[in-house]
Amino acid sequence: MVKTKKWIALLATLTLFGALFVGCSNTKSNESSNTKNPTGSAVDTKKSTDKPVDGGTLTVSSFSDIVSLNPIFVADSASGDVSRFVMASLYDLDRKGNLTAEPWSLAAAPLEVSEDGKTYTVKLKKEAKWSDGQPVTADDVIFTIDTFRNPKVGSPGIGQFDKVDKLEKVDDQTVKITLKQVFAPFQYSLFNQLIPYHVLKDVKPEQLKDNPYGKDPAKTVTNGSWKWSEWKRGQYLAFEKDPSYWGQQPHIDKVVYKIYADQNTEVQALMKGDTDLIQAIPVTQVEAVKKKDGLTVLLAPGPLYEYVAFNFKPENFPDNYVPFTGVKTRQAIATALNREGMIKNILKGTGTKLNAPFLPGTWADPGSAVTEYNYDPEAAKKLLAEDGWVAGSDGILTKDGHRFSFELQYNAGNSRRQQVAAVIQQNLKEVGIEVKPKAIDFSSWAENNLTPGKFPAVLLSWSLNNPDPDGEQTYSSKYFPPNGQNMGWYKNEKLDKLWVDGYSTVDQNERKKIYEEVGKEISTDLPYVFLYQYGLPQGLGSRVKYAEADAPEASLPYGYYFHIQNWWLTQ
Repeated sequence: MVKTKKWIALLATLTLFGALFVGCSNTKSNESSNTKNPTGSAVDTKKSTDKPVDGGTLTVSSFSDIVSLNPIFVADSASGDVSRFVMASLYDLDRKGNLTAEPWSLAAAPLEVSEDGKTYTVKLKKEAKWSDGQPVTADDVIFTIDTFRNPKVGSPGIGQFDKVDKLEKVDDQTVKITLKQVFAPFQYSLFNQLIPYHVLKDVKPEQLKDNPYGKDPAKTVTNGSWKWSEWKRGQYLAFEKDPSYWGQQPHIDKVVYKIYADQNTEVQALMKGDTDLIQAIPVTQVEAVKKKDGLTVLLAPGPLYEYVAFNFKPENFPDNYVPFTGVKTRQAIATALNREGMIKNILKGTGTKLNAPFLPGTWADPGSAVTEYNYDPEAAKKLLAEDGWVAGSDGILTKDGHRFSFELQYNAGNSRRQQVAAVIQQNLKEVGIEVKPKAIDFSSWAENNLTPGKFPAVLLSWSLNNPDPDGEQTYSSKYFPPNGQNMGWYKNEKLDKLWVDGYSTVDQNERKKIYEEVGKEISTDLPYVFLYQYGLPQGLGSRVKYAEADAPEASLPYGYYFHIQNWWLTQ
């Protein structure tokens, strides 16, 4: 996740289930004269003065294909991004990160919360419908929450709803949700999408993941502005304006989500006008894009942070030996990595070093309470020796007869991660650890390795999809795969309790003190080596127009599509 400036003031950040594997991404920057701030305060004048017109095809580029558009199983950024075109959210976020009922939200009114913070009342729009003409009702809300929280389903988002005690259908448009306990981030659980009860009610929970819903356009009933019309795997997805959409029709007729080989190819497509929107321009190419007439680059911190995650499950290693068991070993790796150099040389000065999973400047930022790791190879060697590692005949460390060698997975096509992986390999070689970087196609990686927690170590990012600092679902031993996102099988009972303490009160001052303790413990014990917060340089073609109030907002999850229903194309 990224450094902080205005985004900090706007959001609190971090997630609850709020995290998606980020396949694409790049860096952000706070400066640069030609850069447009993706907030309403600095919108490209040309984009804000034209009058909306209907029609046209918006081409959005990516180098990652989706896994599934079924909201119950969305855990990667490509699937999450694409779902915004076809699925309406129950509630949305305004520019400041507050939960709100927009004209295109399924909710008809602001969320009602009881004084004790345990009961939430949702009221749906009467006109909301699925693409097959059936109404969106309270049954869909109840069925969706029941499905999320059912362990037989295996949803990575189970932590959003497993504190729900009771669901009551007040009428066809009203649902009362009662929690077992105070769960401070719960409102953001409702910044979510629904699944159709009338389509999926007879599917057995344990068979839902393999159901064609979310994978076959013909069998995926939706309720958003566009309908899913086509999916050529590895090539593109297409979405057509739904003539029977229940809300105000979007200006843009068709959206094509086009998949390129890598980020460099994406940038060339933007420069040639083959695509209208790229979410992550490599920082090394930002200046070239800005010099191209008609192109706009939006650069600002976003809710993203990159890390190296360890896996603690023996079955994920060839000899069933986990080399990361010792805390001094993990601290040695953090000390051996030149994160400052990565930020300076690969991120070109953009990005901010992290030692804990809290974005700098947010209210939950633990600040100086965390353990700081500075690049010091000699100190790293000393820690490794103290943990029992000794140099072997080939210079690689050994312990209990095991060489310190592991595979570091990352997604193919991401030029930044490729460079960072090479630096990690070199840095750890200098202290006697062998790293074998391995690039894998993102969609298959997410499905086969990340979601089930099958890897030795990964270089990856979390994209936080709501502005609450709770991280239980990502780091607690309660949420091992498939029911949760603790993909590294990390267990720390002290942290498990602190996460619970953190969300069991709505007093922000009290929560801040608890997250300082979380920051102190997690930066010492290190389930991950937290690398840096960063942003995504979004590129927009000359045809894309929007009013100032609808400009992209980098500080928000999915902010690059902020109010896209109101955007238009000039030709």
